[in-house]
Amino acid sequence: MAMTPQALLLDGQWAAGKGAPLVVMDKYRLAPGAEVATPDAAQAKRAVDAAHAAFRRGAPGPYERGAILERAAALLEPKAEEFVRIMQMEAGFTAADAQGEVRRCVQTLKLSAEEARRLAGEVIPLAGAPQQAGRLGFTLRVPLGVVLAITPFNSPLNTVAHKIAPAFAAGNAVILKPSSATPLTAFKLAEVLLEAGLPAGFLSVIPGSAQVAAWLIADERVRFFAFTGSTEVGRSIQARAGLRRTQMELGSIAFTILADDANLEAALPKVVNAGYRKAGQVCTSVQLLLAHRSLAGEVERQLAHKVRALKHGDPRDPETFVGPLISEKEAIRVDNWIEEAVAKGAQRLAGGPRKGASIPPALLSGIDDTMKVGCQEVFGPLVCIVPFDTLDEAIARVNATPYGLATGMFTNRLEDAFKAARRLEVGGVHVNETSSSRVDLMPYGGSKESGFGREGPRYAVHEMTEERIVTFTLNA
Repeated sequence: MAMTPQALLLDGQWAAGKGAPLVVMDKYRLAPGAEVATPDAAQAKRAVDAAHAAFRRGAPGPYERGAILERAAALLEPKAEEFVRIMQMEAGFTAADAQGEVRRCVQTLKLSAEEARRLAGEVIPLAGAPQQAGRLGFTLRVPLGVVLAITPFNSPLNTVAHKIAPAFAAGNAVILKPSSATPLTAFKLAEVLLEAGLPAGFLSVIPGSAQVAAWLIADERVRFFAFTGSTEVGRSIQARAGLRRTQMELGSIAFTILADDANLEAALPKVVNAGYRKAGQVCTSVQLLLAHRSLAGEVERQLAHKVRALKHGDPRDPETFVGPLISEKEAIRVDNWIEEAVAKGAQRLAGGPRKGASIPPALLSGIDDTMKVGCQEVFGPLVCIVPFDTLDEAIARVNATPYGLATGMFTNRLEDAFKAARRLEVGGVHVNETSSSRVDLMPYGGSKESGFGREGPRYAVHEMTEERIVTFTLNA
């Protein structure tokens, strides 16, 4: 991709950035891929000015908001290959991972269009209270105003859509600060939304450093923060948000449980996909695979064979299953954690030496929670097999971490499935699926240090609106 400067999107117009240019690296080649503009403090303020003014003018009606989002979905589909090429460069995604982002983004836009048209309150039976005969009441759901969306590198299209589309469906104006590692995909989506008729002021896109986020967070006219990223950064944003509302999708150590009756033929291919897609850089990627001790040996044997067969490296190669990590620095960190575990006694069942930002998909057994791979979020192409003896033991192992995003469980015993669903301290429990089983219409979010609030267009629209009671006293 040629080195071409990318303008900022401010108040519906593309504008030259006044901040220091940002170089976007080709994640596999470890070479500059593009140059992106960033704002100065005045341009950050201008973004809030434009969003606040647009909100005060009022969004288009629910039907038209839905129509804009539907047009965006229709316009995005024929541009799929262009989005794929961008994500292969700036995110290091394989073709399959990038195509999955596009397909899901189309669904997210369509789902948000539906929610725009059916956003409603409820009738309140005031006449059922003493001395309230003849009084009517109902609620409205009204937008909050200016939404600041801060998005991660590991889903540069669909997570961006999960912030922007429900916010606009609800009638809010959005300022997007995409990841500095992957801003080009966000700019391309903004182009699609403008082409679909998104009114000026309802979306600004301004990438940049943490300083850019700080300028935006400090402006009290920003009324809602939608953040996906690390627990550490989320905690900092929450502290500065004060009484303003937030939705936080934060870090995780994701588990999947293989009960003694698990169907390995069905489970293990799903584990491989969930553990290694996007090079393991998904909050719900299977990091710790809890296998019943009666199955552990067979799981090790079968998984080792499957993982060794995965091709890794160049994301532009159509046969590559595991692309590079987001940076060489992150690849070095993950490689060091693997080597530390092996030095402490873990067995390497698959994997090999790092090359640049690429790490061969790794599989370990014999790990414990004194190793970084057993107690911290790896965010890399690594699955660790941990045996257990009882379901109570497995549930306790999941609940022992400070996180609680999602857990998968493979079993055909309803009693055990419901026991896990009730006792696991996580935002999602997926039976006969992995921790990474997400459908875009479902509520998605965590508990404990994995955050709070829910994504999924229906649920996000409710997060980004507030309830207003309206009553009428009828004298007739």
